[in-house]
Amino acid sequence: MKNHPLTLSNEQLIQRVLSLEAQLSEQKSVLDDNEKSLLNKDIQLNKKDAQLTNKSDKIATLEEYIRYMTQQRFGASSEKWSPDQLGLFDEAEILSDKYAVEESTTLVPAHQRKKKRLSIPDNLPVTDIIHDLPEDEKFCPHDNQALRHFSDECSKQLDYIPAKITVLNHVRRKYMCPCCNDYFVTAKKPAQPIEKSIASPGLLSQIATHKYCDGLPLYRQSNLIFKRLGVELDSTSMANWMIKCGQLVQPLINLGLDVLRAQDVLFMDETVTQVLKEEGRSASQQSRMWIMTNNTEQRMVLFHYSPTRETSVAALMLGDFNGTLMTDGYAVYGTIAKTNNLTHLGCWAHARRYFKEASDAQPKGTSGKPEQALSYIQKLFRIEANIKTTTADEKHLVRQQESAPILAALKQWLDKSLKHPVKSAKLTKALTYLNNQWHKLSRYTQNGAWPIDNNHAENCIRPFVVGRKNWLFSTSVEGAKASANLYSLVESAKANNLESSVYLKTVFTLLPQAKTLEEVEALMPWNMNTPDE
Repeated sequence: MKNHPLTLSNEQLIQRVLSLEAQLSEQKSVLDDNEKSLLNKDIQLNKKDAQLTNKSDKIATLEEYIRYMTQQRFGASSEKWSPDQLGLFDEAEILSDKYAVEESTTLVPAHQRKKKRLSIPDNLPVTDIIHDLPEDEKFCPHDNQALRHFSDECSKQLDYIPAKITVLNHVRRKYMCPCCNDYFVTAKKPAQPIEKSIASPGLLSQIATHKYCDGLPLYRQSNLIFKRLGVELDSTSMANWMIKCGQLVQPLINLGLDVLRAQDVLFMDETVTQVLKEEGRSASQQSRMWIMTNNTEQRMVLFHYSPTRETSVAALMLGDFNGTLMTDGYAVYGTIAKTNNLTHLGCWAHARRYFKEASDAQPKGTSGKPEQALSYIQKLFRIEANIKTTTADEKHLVRQQESAPILAALKQWLDKSLKHPVKSAKLTKALTYLNNQWHKLSRYTQNGAWPIDNNHAENCIRPFVVGRKNWLFSTSVEGAKASANLYSLVESAKANNLESSVYLKTVFTLLPQAKTLEEVEALMPWNMNTPDE
C-alpha cells in the first residue's frame, strides 16, 4: 500500500502525474512520428503511381506515334478512306440514328481501278511513212497480172524530236542619205524581255518551264540539259534571268490580283519555303509562300512570298475582297475574316485528315471513334461527288435534304464523344479541331456555290511543294519573289488549259512591247487562244 495513490502526499501525486504526462507525451511523439512516416510513404507511393501513370501515357503516346509513322512510311499515302476499313466498332456508344446505322452496316465495295488504254491525241502532227512492195512483187504469182492498190493498213507510233538550240541573229538595217550624207537611220528591234542579253523569249520560257513546271533546278538544267545540247549556260546567269522575268510579268500579276479580289469565293493556303540571304533573318529560318485562287472561268492562281505568316500578309493579299473565303483552320484566316466581315468556310478535307491520322495510329485490326467520324465525313463527300456537275441551286437543295441531317448526326456524336476522356493524342486533336471549326465546317450547306473543302488551293500549291523538294531553297528575296510571280503564270496557264512553255514564250515576246492596258490584259491566260483553237 506504500505506493497507492491514497497514501501519497500532494507533492508525490504531482510528480506522479507529471511523470505520466511525460510518458504519454513521449508515446504521442512516437505515434506522430509513425504517422508522419506513413504519410510520407503514402505521398511517395502516390508520386510513384503518378509517375507510372505518366510513363504509361507517354508510352501509349509513343506507341501511337510509331504506328502512325509506320503507316506514313510503309502504308498507302492517300487520305481517302473506304468504309471497308470500318470493321466492327469497339465502342458500345454508337448513336442509334439511321445515319450511324447505315454507316456501320453498309459497306461500299472497294474501287477497282481499270487500266487506261494509251491513246494518241488527234491534234498532233502526223508524218506518213509509206511501206510499199518492191516493183517485182507487184504481180500476181498465179496469172502474172499487175496488182492493184486498193487500201492501206495503218499503225501509229508516238515519236519524239529532241530539242535543239538555234541562234537568232537580229540584223538591223542601216540607211543613209546619198545626197547629203548627214542623215542616218537604223531599223528598230522589238523590245526584248531582257535587253542586251543572249537569252531569247523561247529560251527563257523553256528555262522557266523546266524549273517552275517540271521542278528542275537551274544547276541541273545547266549541267544536264543544255550541256547535252552543246551549250554552256551558267546557273547564276540563269537565276538572274529568272529574277528579271519575274519582274517583267509584274503587270500581269497585278491584274490577276484585281481579278481575284472581285470574285465571290476565294481559296487561300500557305506553305513553308526557305531563303538563304534575307536581312535580319538567319538562313535556317522558314519563310512562307502564300497562294490565293478561284474556281471560276477566269482562273487565276496567285503566289505571294512573305518572310512571315502573319495576319498582315493575308490582309495585304485580300485587300478589299468582301466575299466568301475558304481556308484551313489557321487562326490568321479567322482573324482577317472577322476583321473584314467575310464569310469564312472550313475545310472538311482537313477534318478528315486528322481522323485518318488517328485511325492510322490505332493498333492494327481495331476500329473505334476515328472510323465512326470518317464514315460520316465520307458520306458527305459522296454526296458532293454525286452533285458535282449540277447547278448551284440543285446543290443547295441536295445539301439541305441529305447533307444537313448527316451533319446533325455527326454533331450529336461529337458532343457525346467530347464528354468521355480520350487517351489518344491524335484523336484528341481530331475531335478538338472538328469542335472548334464546326461553325465554319457546316456552313457550306447554306449555299450551293460554296465548296466543301480547300482542295482546290492545295492542288494549286502542290507543284511548288514538289519543286521545293528538288531546288530546296531560294538564295535571295528577289529570287523568291520572282519564283512567286512565275509560279503564278505557270499554274494559271495550266488552270486555263494552256501549255505553259507556249504561254510563257508569248508573254515574254509581247509583254515588253505592250504600251496600253488593253495590250497587257490581252496576255492574261483566259484571253489567250487554247491549243485546240
